[in-house]
Amino acid sequence: MRMGTLERPRLVATDLDGTIVREDGTISARTVAAFTRVADRGSRFVLVTGRPPRLMGPVADAFAHHGVAICSNGALIYDLHRRTVRSEHAIAPAVVAEVARRLRAALPGLGLAVEHAHHLVADPSYEPGDWDRGAEIVRVPPQELPAGPAPKLIARHPLLGADELLARAAPLVDDLVTVYHSNGERLIEAVAPGVSKASALERLAAELGVSAADAIAFGDMPNDLPMLAWAGTSYAVANAHPRVLAQADHVIGSNEEDAVAGVLERLFAGAPAGSASAGAAAAASASVPAGAVPAGSGPAEAEAGAGAASVAAPAPAPAPAGVVPAAPPHASARADSPEEAQVSP
Repeated sequence: MRMGTLERPRLVATDLDGTIVREDGTISARTVAAFTRVADRGSRFVLVTGRPPRLMGPVADAFAHHGVAICSNGALIYDLHRRTVRSEHAIAPAVVAEVARRLRAALPGLGLAVEHAHHLVADPSYEPGDWDRGAEIVRVPPQELPAGPAPKLIARHPLLGADELLARAAPLVDDLVTVYHSNGERLIEAVAPGVSKASALERLAAELGVSAADAIAFGDMPNDLPMLAWAGTSYAVANAHPRVLAQADHVIGSNEEDAVAGVLERLFAGAPAGSASAGAAAAASASVPAGAVPAGSGPAEAEAGAGAASVAAPAPAPAPAGVVPAAPPHASARADSPEEAQVSP
């Protein structure tokens, strides 16, 4: 464990779900105000998530479409202002095919899907989760899954929890891809070798002229570990996975307690109270309605037959106003952690 001594960082990187997004799928007005304070003091903040860009809309709204986000666990850099993918580091189609072959042979019943920025391409066995609600899902025969470069490959098993599934799958394919899990129920994910939240953050920091020593990072799940190791000072929320709690420099309160906001309020005390961005964010955070999707089973889908078919999962219903929307956590997120009520990317 490294004990950082940074007082006011030049770069703040944070995971979303389980870190600043609460269990009801919202981000508090206090948290939005804290990140506004970071910007008002001349530092940068970056949202670093396993989410694909299609799930970033409510978050982008909450943060006034400021800056860029690292999405899909580092595979995509997403411009929140222009709403476009700025760069992509994908798994080659031939590699996807070989990974799929090995996993299906060793783990019968496993469903696979390629997660693109705004849609999924899935085999018939892939079971959609809450994150897939509202998404276009293109069903293809198993042999047609690697139709092109894959920013992220996801795999869900009908029985095995994420920790056990990862333990079985990683040794089979870790010579081809980087395998991890974030917060999915019975779900593991894979990206191209060398791709991680840390690698994308390091590239982005270099563009900004910021070193790791001048950065802090917040996280909660194993896919956050490379990012936490890269940053000069790292923080784990109290509801984090045991491996994250063991590695982080500091353990703070939980996502339910707005613990990240508390740290930023201390580090960036005295931010200009009358700045234009602070006023705008405060007004927005007090009035933006929430939009959490209720936990439950995945969307019903039409039969695709032998050929490819495109279906849209049901869109989320609006929720009460008063907090900033962030989109749904997984229905049984963190089921593999010691505390089942808290675990989520």
